[in-house]
Amino acid sequence: MKKIINTQNAPAPIGPYNQAVLSGNTLYISGQIPMDAATGNLIVGDIKKETLKCMENLNAILAEAKMTFENVVKSSIFLADMNQFSDVNEVYGSFFDPLTAPARETVEVANLPKFVNVEISMIAVF
Repeated sequence: MKKIINTQNAPAPIGPYNQAVLSGNTLYISGQIPMDAATGNLIVGDIKKETLKCMENLNAILAEAKMTFENVVKSSIFLADMNQFSDVNEVYGSFFDPLTAPARETVEVANLPKFVNVEISMIAVF
């Protein structure tokens, strides 16, 4: 059985999907881009601010599901430019204890939704 998780504190989906799906004790969070939920505006021009907004959106979805970053077991980061990896990693890493951080991959891609520079998805468990 699955439960759809959506919150107004993160951007509404821009396609036929939901912000997250809870199946059993596992939460699958759709990729979040640096979009402000209140205004619909994209955060652009500073990869650290862009990454921070992605993480804030992910946090809002986790909170809606009664979870925190401590519940995250897997993350996927998609970058338009791998040269920005260290800045993204710095912001992303500030949300996790290094001893309990989730598994992760970071991939450079040709394009992302709305041509943003970063998108992050996560899997979390109770």
